[in-house]
Amino acid sequence: MAQVEKRGGLLRKSSAYKKPLKEKVVLMYDEIFMTEDPSKCSPRFWEELFLMKVNLEYLEGKLESLDGEELMKIKENINCLFQHCIQALGEEHPIRVVNALQTLCALIRGVHQKNKSTSGFDIINMLMGFDKAELCMKNLMESLDSLLCAEGSESLKSLCLKLLLCLVTVTDNISQNTILEYVMINSIFEAILQILSHPPSRREHGYDAVVLLALLVNYRKYESVNPYIVKLSIVDDEATLNGMGLVIAQALSEYNRQYKDKEEEHQGGFFSALTNMVGSMFIADAHEKISVQTNEAILLALYEAVHLNRNFITVLAQSHPEMGLVTTPVGPAPATPATPLGTTPPSSDVISSVELPLDADVQTSNLLITFLKYSSIVMQDTKDEHRLHSGKLCLIILTCIAEDQYANAFLHDDNMNFRVNLHRMPMRHRKKAADKNLPCRPLVCAVLDLMVEFIVTHMMKEFPMDLYVRCIQVVHKLLCYQKKCRVRLHYTWRELWSALINLLKFLMSNETVLLAKHNIFTLALMIVNLFNMFITYGDTFLPTPSSYDELYYEIIRMHQSFDNLYSMVLRLSTNAGQWKEAASKVTHALVNIRAIINHFNPKIESYAAVNHISQLSEEQVLEVVRANYDTLTLKLQDGLDQYERYSEQHKEAAFFKELVRSISTNVRRNLAFHTLSQEVLLKEFSTIS
Repeated sequence: MAQVEKRGGLLRKSSAYKKPLKEKVVLMYDEIFMTEDPSKCSPRFWEELFLMKVNLEYLEGKLESLDGEELMKIKENINCLFQHCIQALGEEHPIRVVNALQTLCALIRGVHQKNKSTSGFDIINMLMGFDKAELCMKNLMESLDSLLCAEGSESLKSLCLKLLLCLVTVTDNISQNTILEYVMINSIFEAILQILSHPPSRREHGYDAVVLLALLVNYRKYESVNPYIVKLSIVDDEATLNGMGLVIAQALSEYNRQYKDKEEEHQGGFFSALTNMVGSMFIADAHEKISVQTNEAILLALYEAVHLNRNFITVLAQSHPEMGLVTTPVGPAPATPATPLGTTPPSSDVISSVELPLDADVQTSNLLITFLKYSSIVMQDTKDEHRLHSGKLCLIILTCIAEDQYANAFLHDDNMNFRVNLHRMPMRHRKKAADKNLPCRPLVCAVLDLMVEFIVTHMMKEFPMDLYVRCIQVVHKLLCYQKKCRVRLHYTWRELWSALINLLKFLMSNETVLLAKHNIFTLALMIVNLFNMFITYGDTFLPTPSSYDELYYEIIRMHQSFDNLYSMVLRLSTNAGQWKEAASKVTHALVNIRAIINHFNPKIESYAAVNHISQLSEEQVLEVVRANYDTLTLKLQDGLDQYERYSEQHKEAAFFKELVRSISTNVRRNLAFHTLSQEVLLKEFSTIS
């Protein structure tokens, strides 16, 4: 019985007597893979080729099936195909342009795939020929630039961006992609900016444009002058920067929405009923199952914007209505498959101020709030490598923000109050906070809440030391600003103090296990110095005198923890082991905390004895503290309000290289050329005269 076949370019019914026929485009590809010039016998060969629907699968497969030697034999034909593709980009007929773009994608990917196993040929020589490469790439980049900037087809622009993403990500390590030298010389930076500044283009292509820019900025950024870094750092056009912020905010908001949906699904399902039945013993397991893939590409774009461009800081505070509340998309959503690691763009740009219905009851938001919510989700679970990377990048972004004078000004602005509903990890010993009870506060309170939440929830065997150090650094930088500008923040500082003391207790109780992997004294010193900041300068930034009293009360109440820490560091600083120097620094840093404990404890005991009270209340202890400040002697400690500014190149280069490699791999894996079907394109171009 005859059956229909359509595999690898085969068509028509097959039987025992007839060979299946091939599509015409496949026959033409086969001619290119011969050593002869295909246009010798057929002068209109190239002209006809670009009218044929591209068979990406066959073309890529054919290139991959040849060995290095066979590929070198048809180098001239490959060069010819590449050049004719570039020529076709200048054609008036849009179908030719589309087919040329798709053919270029297949060529670039196919040749690179082949080169993975055989490094016997040079990619540039194989695709274009050394002698013609410079002119070829100049013409290609100019054509792509024209197509991206023209008031033409959105489908063409989409394909241009996909071709550029394909070009950038064909190698895992983008800095080893020599073709990108030509993309540096023939910049498309202005075209990317134009897409971001123009609302209709941004809606359709903003996501791809932002990811492309983030990747281009990371090409050989430590070895040479990257023009994309230079240009991004000086952009000051408000519409462009806001456009970039809107794309990033929408992508992060989409992630937050997906997570919230999954969380509600969990809470309302069978698992919720089971948990109610047996208590909360499985609550941690339930939480781990709520997993939405992180979006490292968009996070990298946010980092580069915040790190490189000081003008972008203003975008963080631009208010817009809460994104999750707007459900009607503007325009059709592109038909893209769901892909891991957030490489698929969100459905539509629904946050442009022009396009949104304004409602007085809608909670306003901004990019920073959306980012803080995103951070509160991805930083919950750091066991997974991608989430660990995302958590680290979130903390690096917060570090850059905490160092910026303008960012600190709006973070601490009393006239800019928001309710920020951070995600809190379900834990047995605390209740889930009700969203409606959230107070309206300056944004710095949400940053501090996020840091406290991290401190409290990550004391575990696989201790994320690096993240803890960054977390404490963010708090320190915010305190330095408050001290310098005398900002009296109305914040529940006691929660922070309690979290820090519990962290010290955890370090001490797991000393042996942790010291096998980490220098825990670095972290202990940072924590102790945070307390020293409050002790030395608290009168300049704590909201009320009673807050300062509460600090002393907390130190006295938890004196056993500080005594134990002193005993531990003293023991190690008097031994001749590897921790001698690190431990002795903590010993010296504890001098004022110990002075407070040694000064007030005897006074409290004496007060209790005189008044025949076995256990003093908080108010009674505070009374003793207030009465005995005058006789307390403290040492002035230098450098408490100083910190080393963030530097990427010297300390974070290895992290960013690995991160960009991971993003590049995912973008390449998820590039969807088939989303633009020939039918859709024909329908679109039928209206073009």
